[in-house]
Amino acid sequence: MMQTLNKQELFNLLSSRFDSQEKRLSQIPDPALLQDASKAAKKIADAIRENKKITLVGDYDVDGVSSTAIMVDFFRQIPYPLEAIIPNRFRDGYGVSPNVLERIDADLVITVDNGISAVGAAQICKERGIELIITDHHTPGDILPEAFAIVDPKLSSCEYPFTEICGAQVAWLLLALIKRELSLKIDMKQFLDILAIAIIADIMPLIDINRTIVKEGLKLIESSNRPASIIIRDFLNKSNITSEDIGFQIAPRLNSAGRLEDASIALEFYTATDTNKAYKQFELLGKLNELRKETEAKTTKEAIEMVESFDALPHVIVVAGKGWHEGVVGIVAARLVDKFGRPAIVLSIEEGFAKGSARSIGEVNIYELIKENKSYLSKFGGHKMAAGMGLEEENISTFRDALNVTASQLDPKDFIPTEQVSGILQMEDVDLELLSLLENFEPYGEANPRPSFLLKNAQVVNIKLMGADKSHSRIEVKQHQDSSKTIELIAFRTVFEMPHDKKISCSYTVNKNEFNSRITPQLLINSIY
Repeated sequence: MMQTLNKQELFNLLSSRFDSQEKRLSQIPDPALLQDASKAAKKIADAIRENKKITLVGDYDVDGVSSTAIMVDFFRQIPYPLEAIIPNRFRDGYGVSPNVLERIDADLVITVDNGISAVGAAQICKERGIELIITDHHTPGDILPEAFAIVDPKLSSCEYPFTEICGAQVAWLLLALIKRELSLKIDMKQFLDILAIAIIADIMPLIDINRTIVKEGLKLIESSNRPASIIIRDFLNKSNITSEDIGFQIAPRLNSAGRLEDASIALEFYTATDTNKAYKQFELLGKLNELRKETEAKTTKEAIEMVESFDALPHVIVVAGKGWHEGVVGIVAARLVDKFGRPAIVLSIEEGFAKGSARSIGEVNIYELIKENKSYLSKFGGHKMAAGMGLEEENISTFRDALNVTASQLDPKDFIPTEQVSGILQMEDVDLELLSLLENFEPYGEANPRPSFLLKNAQVVNIKLMGADKSHSRIEVKQHQDSSKTIELIAFRTVFEMPHDKKISCSYTVNKNEFNSRITPQLLINSIY
């Protein structure tokens, strides 16, 4: 039986999520505990002292661009020249590839947010006499690249006490050691705004040190004189910026550059030295994001039609299309997971080769599933909930079948989405005091989800479709038949039609809506039952 919660009971329930006192920034574990980090920092410091040419290779997602931006900004403040390359998704592929190395003339190459699987690229560096330092946070494969140093908390031999950190955090921790080596006066806290964005965008668990960094980073976005942060806070125009603002409004813009064109646009936004330049880049990111939405909607529609044509819903959905934009397949995979409740892989085929992304659900470890069937693939990488891969078009069908044979051996419970509904709220309790209570437990995100509540058999009074394309619903309901108070629920990306019995049961979250300086609670639907 679902419990009806009053505010005190909700406060106690949310308090129980955190088993210890909140960490302070001073309690972030010593970066020297990261395997090879001290060795890498010394090598980089020596290269700077000896005036050697250093090239940085990042990645085109938000974490990769954030990692690159922090490094670029730090080296600018030393000051020391640093060539920064973010591979182009379409021309170069992922990470420090042989393609990218052709353009590099350096004594030392450092990777951020990539490199743990770059065995071939490491060999090329060795043959060319280039020193290679890899910094990454992805799960290592069976064979490690041959490099001077590999800094990755996921290495089984690494003793860093908190492994769930993103690529930008690994880069930042390494920079703290370089600062020590060179006795620099650079304030490492100045990068917390960029770090917070990277942690949120890369869906790191918002617990332990991540929670602390994100909290401090969000505050810094509100006060920093970094042109990018000034533009972000002007755009959001809110009294306090939340992790959800970053996750839903800022991260997709930053990601759109790498998805559709070139991630250097996002890097130039981050590293702009004046607000005019930052604003121009942010406007361009906005246009790319709108284009991304259109491309994604078209591909999602085609992918859904493909799945609906299957005789039966498979354990793992694998769909492929010619002409599908490689930059949106990850988002389309996430949409398929939402719609069908299954892990999904979406592949874009070009000239006989398919590249794609996987997204998972519940407790299904998509990385391990793919790894068990890697013989069909040319390349793959990722982690539990998301992965990327490439394979010959002719292998798609056999890969799909083999993957589903492996998935059929999993416990059916693993496929159940892990939405935890906290309880039932009386609508009289949905007020500004409740918003204040919920704010105490921010930032919300992975491992600390915004609490979700159940609404059972509420009476539907009215439905309005919203948005330019009328793809969202505003539903007015009464919690009980005899209630005098009506409440509004918002369902994004859902066209809700009046049920025959005029009743709705759903889970929802309570969010703050800020418009014209007026603050009201806003109820957003998660799932309709």
